[in-house]
Amino acid sequence: MKLNFSNLMLAAAVCLSANAYAADGGKTGKVKPTPPRKFIDPANIDPSVKPGDDFFEYANGGWLKSNTIPAKETRWGSFNILNDDNKKKLQAIVQEVSKTSATAPKGSIKQRVGDMYASAMDTMAIEKRGYDPIKADLKRIDAIADINGVVNEIVYERANAIGSPLFSFGIRQDPKNVSKYVVGLGQGGTSLPDRDYYLKSDPRTKRIQDAYKQYIVDLYTLTGSSAEVAAKNAATIFALETKLAEAQMTRVAMRDPNKTYNKFAIADLSKTTPHLNWAQLLPKLKVNGQDTVLVSSPSFLTAADGLLASTPVEDWKTYLKWGILRGSAGSLSSPFVQSQFKFSSVLSGQQVQAPRYERMTSLVDGSLGELLGQLYVEKYFTPQAKASMLALVNNLKSTLGDRIKRLEWMTPETKQRALRKLNAFTVKIGYTDKWETYAGLTVDRSDYFGNLRRVSTWSYNDMVGRLGKPVDKTEWGMTPPTVNAYYNPVNNEIVFPAGILQFPFYDFKADDAVNYGGIGAVIGHEMTHGFDDQGRQYDADGTLRDWWKKDDADKFKSRADMVVNQFNNFVAVDTMHVNGKLTLGENLADLGGINIAYEAFKKTKQGQSNTKIDGFTPDQRFFLSYAQVWRGLQRPEALALQVQTDPHSPGQFRTNAPITNVDAWYKAFNVQPGDKMYKKPEDRIRIW
Repeated sequence: MKLNFSNLMLAAAVCLSANAYAADGGKTGKVKPTPPRKFIDPANIDPSVKPGDDFFEYANGGWLKSNTIPAKETRWGSFNILNDDNKKKLQAIVQEVSKTSATAPKGSIKQRVGDMYASAMDTMAIEKRGYDPIKADLKRIDAIADINGVVNEIVYERANAIGSPLFSFGIRQDPKNVSKYVVGLGQGGTSLPDRDYYLKSDPRTKRIQDAYKQYIVDLYTLTGSSAEVAAKNAATIFALETKLAEAQMTRVAMRDPNKTYNKFAIADLSKTTPHLNWAQLLPKLKVNGQDTVLVSSPSFLTAADGLLASTPVEDWKTYLKWGILRGSAGSLSSPFVQSQFKFSSVLSGQQVQAPRYERMTSLVDGSLGELLGQLYVEKYFTPQAKASMLALVNNLKSTLGDRIKRLEWMTPETKQRALRKLNAFTVKIGYTDKWETYAGLTVDRSDYFGNLRRVSTWSYNDMVGRLGKPVDKTEWGMTPPTVNAYYNPVNNEIVFPAGILQFPFYDFKADDAVNYGGIGAVIGHEMTHGFDDQGRQYDADGTLRDWWKKDDADKFKSRADMVVNQFNNFVAVDTMHVNGKLTLGENLADLGGINIAYEAFKKTKQGQSNTKIDGFTPDQRFFLSYAQVWRGLQRPEALALQVQTDPHSPGQFRTNAPITNVDAWYKAFNVQPGDKMYKKPEDRIRIW
């Protein structure tokens, strides 16, 4: 349940405190200090648009007209710019440590971070190896003779962190017994981002399907197959994955935590999947001592088992080889990398690939995030920032408590349980208190592909090694530089990495209106996730347990349905509407977030004044700050992909929809009947 700043790639400008040359070109040797930042810059506004007609365009139109999406990006806006700045900071760190990592003590932070980056940038060695790193995998698959060999390969790839064919597998907290880890099994086995990419036949989907088949042909051709064989393989793979897609639950159905909670005794599960004997397979997956497993989609496992029996072994071998090719393409020589980008660009609209140093910096963050993260926070995050953020969180937490107490639609009994859950929130800010050491993980400066495999193997072993141990609630799901935030229902925690604690979300020098409209709304968003349509089903200790009186739950659902209907009416691109059910949790969190943040802001000195800054009242600055967080441009391909797969609505709707339900916005901008965004007071949606 993330605010999804990384997935949406919606980010913001961080101006460096560099000085600019004087007007005489620097001939005098003097420099002129950079003028103070305008936290709400009038130049970014389009005054020709009425705030009540399209607030997103009004607040951001000047910026939108003067900016374009860089060729290497699929979106460009507040989140991207901040994310880009963070990448530059990380890039400077990895480049610096890679210069001396060869002589650093083995196993040290700088040795492993520096050597990982150095190995990733050793393109001469990578080009020379071609696809040698996966030849042993392909040869092993060639030797498969029967269905047992297929099943053994599926398990082997999983246990050795090589691939993830056919089904999903992982270790997670048991939502109904949160102090214990449990084995989780579920649907998987497909390559495209969503089941509908296999099942629909509209022109946009057909274009993606054709590009995907060509991608398969390209990779098989690069590994020596003839054009004819490669084309046949593409047809085989697409047909098999289509059958798997047909068996998968929809994204909307998967949002129901009770529907996806199906606990089986291992012997009972095996009876439903006769070709997958879990009592034999789990030890091969390094899982021992377990008598039950959780299955998110039992019908999928049954269907997948049926496919094992009805599909020729040769087709499975083709499918398994494809998994190796697809999973490794981005880490092999340039023809493979280029083929991967060629296909991904059809999905996203990205015009050129990001520079390798940028991609490899992100790779280091993704693979050794808590080693690189230590170097990042040492340089860029201060204890003062953490303390200031904690004060903001406490203000918003108190405010949400006040709002719950005043709810007219909820009974006192359910209110008390809601307050108990709110008071039990764990708050994590900046970075972890207990860094992961990646004990035993070796990084070799001269072995890029081997490093990736070792990282994957270490991660897999670390995951399965949790079984039987106490749940570690100190863990973080994001690295410190991440421009994002999240709520974790089974730990009932809200988490804010250091990366997001920068402008436009937060700035020490900004006025309260800007900070509450930015990071305040983020904090309120994550808090509200604890009470959205999914989060509300988890109790104060994180247990999936119904703590609602039925009448209260019915009233909540009726209000949530109003949010579904509001978003269903938005057209994002072409004829594609936002999916109100898929995006419900995030839309509820946005609505709660802005209401909580505004009420908390009104407790501040500025919030109780009418003093204008740069021509805007405090309330106007609050809403403008909220809007500029979501400022951005997006390619139509990326927008279509988001609408189909992402539980977050596009930024313009995340700006406009919530504020139409906030009375203070109408007053701040004199929004009247007849304005396009106007809603009658009785039609405004009020939940948290």
